[in-house]
This record gives sequence, C-alpha cells and structure tokens, in this order.
Amino acid sequence: MAEAAASAAAEEIETVLKVAEEAGPDDLLGADGYLFCAPENLAAIAGMMKEFFDRCYYPVLGRIEGRPYAQMICAGSDGENAARQTARIAQGWRLKEVQAPLIVCTHAQTPEQILAEKTIPEADLANCRELGAAIGAGLSMGVF
Repeated sequence: MAEAAASAAAEEIETVLKVAEEAGPDDLLGADGYLFCAPENLAAIAGMMKEFFDRCYYPVLGRIEGRPYAQMICAGSDGENAARQTARIAQGWRLKEVQAPLIVCTHAQTPEQILAEKTIPEADLANCRELGAAIGAGLSMGVF
C-alpha cells in the first residue's frame, strides 16, 4: 500500500518512503506533507507505528503545524480505531487532514489468516495510488 502511494506521489514531488523504525523527527521536519501508513493490530495502530509517534511527537511539536497529512490503514476488520489514533496524534501536531483515511480491510480473522502474508487486491492498490497522486499533486501545486 505504501509503495503504491509513494510511487504515484513521486510522479509529482520528491518522495521519501521509510518504515517507522527508520523514520525520525528530522524526516518529519524535512517533509512538506505526510502519508502515514500502518497496519491495525488488536484494534490499534501497530506497535512499530506507535513507537514512531512516541519518539517523534515532542521533538517536532510546534514545528510542523499546518502541514498536510493523510493516512492509510491495513486492517483485518474495520481499522477505525487505528485511524482515530493517528488522527488524534496529527491533531496534537496541528496537521491539516487533506483526505479521509483510506482503510483497506483484509478480513483476516483466524490466527492463520492474521499471521499469513497479505496480498492487497489491485483495486485497493489503485486507491492507494490515487491517494498518493492526489497528495503529490496538491503539494506540487501548493494547494495545501
């Protein structure tokens, strides 16, 4: 999902794609906008993403206000709580939501399905590309 969105955004703007463990405050400070992508685990954003927000929250607080953001969640059921958590963190940073959360539901409900590698259907990847392209275009044109 993140790769699909990033490749589409890269057609409009310089794009950096990083996993949560490798991203930090300097990455947030150096970006003009954000597309936060995370899996939902146990009705919450995945621990790796929560840890990213924990590490970065205070070092950038008051320094990235007004920048645009959107989010994508990959969930086994509904993804709504993970989206709420990310939106609340973004609200604390005073970011500007430019797109409603894109939630892709895999419907993985059994332990085997949950632990299995996921294949995102092409239609959902097309939505990810569309979101990436829209954010890229908005940033490129100065709309945000």
